[in-house]
Amino acid sequence: MDSWVRIGAGDVSVALDPTIGNIRTFSIAGREILHTAHWVGTDAAQSLEAPVDEHLAGDFFCAPFGASGVADVPPHGWTANSEWTPVLRAQNDDMAVLKLALNSTVFGARITKELRVIAGHSVLYQTHVITGGQGALTFAHHPMLHLLAGGHIGFSAKKAAMTPSSPLEESHRFAYPARGADLSKFPSADGGHVDLHHYPSDTGHEDFITLVEADDAQFGWTAVTRYAEDDIVLFVKDPRVMPLTMMWQSNGGRDYAPWNGRHTGVLGIEDGCCAGLTTLEGASGDNPIAREGVVTTLVLRPDLHTQVRHAIAVVPRPAGWSGVAQVFQSKTGFKLRSEGGNELEVAFDLGFFDL
Repeated sequence: MDSWVRIGAGDVSVALDPTIGNIRTFSIAGREILHTAHWVGTDAAQSLEAPVDEHLAGDFFCAPFGASGVADVPPHGWTANSEWTPVLRAQNDDMAVLKLALNSTVFGARITKELRVIAGHSVLYQTHVITGGQGALTFAHHPMLHLLAGGHIGFSAKKAAMTPSSPLEESHRFAYPARGADLSKFPSADGGHVDLHHYPSDTGHEDFITLVEADDAQFGWTAVTRYAEDDIVLFVKDPRVMPLTMMWQSNGGRDYAPWNGRHTGVLGIEDGCCAGLTTLEGASGDNPIAREGVVTTLVLRPDLHTQVRHAIAVVPRPAGWSGVAQVFQSKTGFKLRSEGGNELEVAFDLGFFDL
C-alpha cells in the first residue's frame, strides 16, 4: 500500500498502484465507489497466476483485452500486470492531475495514462494515449462495482447484444451463443428471456455479454443505479474509439478458490475495442461482432497517436429513483432522466470529450 500514488480535489480522491497500473480506490467524501475482490491482500491471492487477478480491484486498462492468445502476454496485457512510472503529479485547490508511462511497450507501442479530478465534480477522468507500434491491438477499461442488493442498468442506444460461443462457467443466466436487439428481452439459459437492465440480487451465476453501440451515438454511456448503495454510477466513453460495452456479471458462479462462491454482486462495465472474449487473432479477422459494422482492433502504426478517453461520475440516488432511462448534455455537464421522468444534473467537463 505504501507504493500507491494518490491525488485528490474537493471531496474526490484516487489511489493508483503503479506496480500494475491499477486504480485501487476511487472515493467520494470518503466513500469507496469501486469493487475490491475479497481475496486481495490475503494468502489466497497467491494461488492466482497473473498480478491483475491477484490484485483484482478498482479499474485497470487492458491492452490487449482478455486472453490475447499471444505467448508470454498475461491476461489483460502488460498494462494491467506491470510497472508504470509516474512522470507528473500536479495538484491545487481546483484540480489534480497524475500522469504515468508504462515501462514496457505493447507490440512496440508506448502507452501513457492520465488521471484527472476536478473540485466540484464527482468524476474520475482518464485518458490513455497509445503511440506507435505495429500490428493489431485490442483494449478496454475494466472498472468493477459491487451491488449488495441488485440494481438497474441503463444504456445508451445499442444495436445488438451478443454472448460468446460458450459461457464462462457452468452456472449462468444468459444463453450462449445468442444475439438480441431488445436489451429487455435477451435469450436466457432456461429458454426464456432476461432483462439486461436488471442486476439480480439472487446469486449463483457468472455471465458475460458484449453490447454494440448504435452507429449514430455522439457519446456512449452506462448508468448503474445501485439500490443498497443508494447512488448512481455513470460511465461515459467516446464510441468512435470504444464501440463496445462488455458487461461482466460475477455473482457467485465460481465455487473454486479463491472465488469460493463469495464473489457476489459484482458488475464490470468494460468499455473497449475488441471482439468480446475472442483472442487477438480472432478479433483481427472475421468475427460476429465485426459483422455488426464496428472495428474490433486498433491497427497500430509508427505514426499513429490514439487517445482513449473514459470517465466515471457518481451522484446520490434521489428518493424513488428506480433507474436511468436517458442521458443528455446540459450547460454544466450531463442531465440524467429517470424512468419516471425525473431529472438530475451531473457536473461534468464536456470539453473532455469535445462535446
